[in-house]
Amino acid sequence: MEGKNVLITDTILRDAHQSHAATRMRFDEMEPMLPLLDDIGYYSLEAWGGATFDSCLRFLNEDPWDRLRNLKKYLKKTPIQMLLRGQNLLGYRHYADDVVEKFIEKSIENGIGVVRLFDALNDPRNLEASVKAIKKYGKGGQCVCECAISYTTSPVHTTEYFVKLAKQFEDMGADNICIKDMANLLLPFTAYELVKELKSELRPETKVHLHTHNTTGTGDMIYLMAIQAGVDIVDCALSPLGNGTSNPATEPLIATLKGTKYDTGIEIEKLLPAVTHFNKVAARLEKDGFLNPKVRRVDINTLLYQVPGGMLSNLMNQLKQAGKEEKLTECLAEVPKVRKDSGYPPLVTPSSQIVGTQAVWNVLLGRYKTITAQFKDMILGKYGAVLGEKNPEVVKMCQKDGEKIITCRPADLIENEMQTLTQKVKEDGFYKQEEDVLSYALFPEVATNFFKWRKARDTGVDSDLSANPNKVYPV
Repeated sequence: MEGKNVLITDTILRDAHQSHAATRMRFDEMEPMLPLLDDIGYYSLEAWGGATFDSCLRFLNEDPWDRLRNLKKYLKKTPIQMLLRGQNLLGYRHYADDVVEKFIEKSIENGIGVVRLFDALNDPRNLEASVKAIKKYGKGGQCVCECAISYTTSPVHTTEYFVKLAKQFEDMGADNICIKDMANLLLPFTAYELVKELKSELRPETKVHLHTHNTTGTGDMIYLMAIQAGVDIVDCALSPLGNGTSNPATEPLIATLKGTKYDTGIEIEKLLPAVTHFNKVAARLEKDGFLNPKVRRVDINTLLYQVPGGMLSNLMNQLKQAGKEEKLTECLAEVPKVRKDSGYPPLVTPSSQIVGTQAVWNVLLGRYKTITAQFKDMILGKYGAVLGEKNPEVVKMCQKDGEKIITCRPADLIENEMQTLTQKVKEDGFYKQEEDVLSYALFPEVATNFFKWRKARDTGVDSDLSANPNKVYPV
C-alpha cells in the first residue's frame, strides 16, 4: 500500500488536562509514565506552555522551568512541544521583543523541541519576533518552528484567506503550519478542502499539523477527512483525558488507521500502562473537583455560538459570581454580536476572554454601557489587526477620550524590559536564575508569591509559609 504514516502529537501532558481539569496535573503524576511515552513513537509530546506556566506557579508550587528540565531528563527521543501566544508569550499582554527573545532562548535551552506559535487575531506581525528567535536559537533542527492559524468561521474567514496566511507564515520561516481549531468549529468536509489546498500550495517539506477538540463531537471525523487529504500530523489525547472539550482520543485513531496506508506505526498495547495510570490521575482530578464530567459530553452550543470550552466555563464562573447564572443563554447569544462588532476576531486566549467578558457586561448592564479596558484596547488595535470591519459606533465609544487607533505592530510601542525586570527581581532578593526574571515578567504577583514560598522552603525562615504553600502574602 502506498501512502504515508500519520504522525501523532499526544497532548496528555498539557492540553488534555488544561481542557478537562484546569491544568492541575502535577509533575509527580506525569513522571512514572515519561519513559514509556518517550518510547511510543509520537511525533512530539505537548507538555509545556499554554496555561501550564501560570498553573505551576499559582496553584501547584512548581517552578515551570524546573518542570521543563525534569521532563527533558526523561524525554530523550520524543521532542517536547510547547504552545506560545506569540508576542503575548504565556501571559495576557504584549511583551517587549527582548523579553520574547530571552523567553524563547531559555525555552529551547531547557528542552523545548517544537514551538507552536499563534496569535489570537492571526496578525503575522505578532509572530515576527518569536519566529526570528526560534530560528536563531533552534539552529540545526534543534527546535521546530510551527506557526498556527487560529481557525474560525465568519463572513470574512475563507479557505483562500487561511491558505494565504499559511504561505505568509512559511515565508517568515515556519517549518510546520498548524491549523489550530481550538473551538472545534472546523467541519469534516471543510477540513478536507483546507488541508488539500495547504498541501497543494505549501512547500513539500512543510508539514501540516491539525489540532482540534471533540467538543461538538466531530473531532474524529475531522481527522479522518484531513488524513485522506494528506495532513501530516494530528493532535490526540490519551483516552483518560481525551474527547469532550479535550482532543480526540489517541487509541481509537490508532486502531482505525492500523493496517491501512495511513498506519501510525504505534502499537496500542504499548499505551495500555499509560492509559491505566492516567485513569487514576483523572479519578484524582475528579475527586478534587477539577474535572467535571460535563466536559466529556458533546455540546453543540460551540457551533451555534463559537464559544470554546474554556471560554464557556469562564462565562459560567463570571455569572455565578454575579449571582446571574440564569443569564447564560443571553450571554451566549451576545458573544457573536460582540465578536461581529469587533471585526470577527477568532475566539482564543486572550481574545475569547476579552469578548466573553464584554458580552457579560452587555447583558448585565446594557450594551456597551461599560466597556472593559481590554476590549477597548482590542478595538483600538493594541492587540493587533483584525480581518473584519469594526462597528463604527463601538469604535467611537472606545475613542471618547481622544484615543487613536494604532496601525503599527503593537510591540513597536514597547520599550525593552529585561534590564529593568532583572534589576527588580534582584533588588527584591528573589533572583536565583535568569528564568526567574521571565517568570516575574509574565506573572509579577503570582511569581512573587511563589518566590516567597520557595525562599521559605529553601531557608526555613518562615516555617508557616513553607508548610502552607497556598498562603498568599501581599505583594
